[in-house]
Amino acid sequence: MSRLVVTSALLLALLPTPTAAQPADDAIRFGISVGGISTVALNVEYFFDSRSIDIGVGTWSFRDLSFSVVGKQYIGDSAFRGHVGAGLWMVVAAPGNDRTGMALVLRAPIGFDWEVSDPHAVGAEVNINRGLWVRRSDPEDDLPMNKRIVPLPGLYYRFER
Repeated sequence: MSRLVVTSALLLALLPTPTAAQPADDAIRFGISVGGISTVALNVEYFFDSRSIDIGVGTWSFRDLSFSVVGKQYIGDSAFRGHVGAGLWMVVAAPGNDRTGMALVLRAPIGFDWEVSDPHAVGAEVNINRGLWVRRSDPEDDLPMNKRIVPLPGLYYRFER
């Protein structure tokens, strides 16, 4: 199943996008997301043509910090369009007396974006994640990193400025 999702995302990213869907100017969207790579996160998305760079800063429990940078390709020329992307997600957690824990994760969002009205948009995506590196907070914990693929669904709201 996960191979099918990843293969589909890669094939969609290779599709050409119609030039009519490309905005005349670059745009910046600010927003908030719930779920996915954080319980809550603030996002800034910089658009150029039908692509974007999405930067997110969030948290799971207010004792950790998540930072993500993702490149996205938007597909379609309507107010409702799909997107696929790839990037990195870094989580840093300070659990108290133990050392700071960190994880670096490969992130591949697959979702849709709906421009409800100019300049408001909502969307949903499933983040396909795979761990690349981990530093556990417990220095005695030397278990190998779990390398399975983990899907995390999320929702977002964006405001174009």
